[in-house]
Amino acid sequence: MTLTTWLTFLVAACVIAISPGSGAVLSMSHGLSYGVKKTTGTILGLQAGLLLILAIAGAGVGSILMASEVAFNTIKTVGALYLIYLGISQWRAKVEAAGDAGLAAVQTALPSWRKRFLIGFLTNATNPKGIIFMVAVLPQFISQNEKILPQLLILGATMCAVDLVVMHSYAFAASSMQRYFRDPRLLKKQNRFFGGILMAIGVALFFVKRNPNS
Repeated sequence: MTLTTWLTFLVAACVIAISPGSGAVLSMSHGLSYGVKKTTGTILGLQAGLLLILAIAGAGVGSILMASEVAFNTIKTVGALYLIYLGISQWRAKVEAAGDAGLAAVQTALPSWRKRFLIGFLTNATNPKGIIFMVAVLPQFISQNEKILPQLLILGATMCAVDLVVMHSYAFAASSMQRYFRDPRLLKKQNRFFGGILMAIGVALFFVKRNPNS
């Protein structure tokens, strides 16, 4: 892999990571609800899902999914329903009161680290747009004259490094607003806002096509 190819992929990875999507919404939602440190578990889950899709595309399974309408629609439906479920859970999330040096504070009930990781993992692993991107774009950066595995490792490490920085940036930006959400009513509105966005993204996935030109 040449330096030019890698730099081009780096730019593409930055654009994809920065573009608003379910991962960004989830990072901001958890960052606002739990803070940056506790959102790291969610973000690591997102990266695990990203690596799974990368491995699937690299193994050629992604091409099979793209060629099979049944397989693709199955993945699409699972991903869409999962995001809708996530949105409903966020919408209905309980708000707990807590005391800090005599001052009233509120927070959303914190899921376990394992659950946060799993939420992040499933959000990316069941995203059909991620499969489309990997199958359509990834081959453009892989040379058939070189060993594929080292190239996949480089691209995977690059993509995850970029996504880790971007998702933590989203979480940090959201967490910096925590002090404005001390009122339980505001926190409920925040949960419903992000829950609504996740549900909307889930519904939108139903309209993702295997072949945009068909």
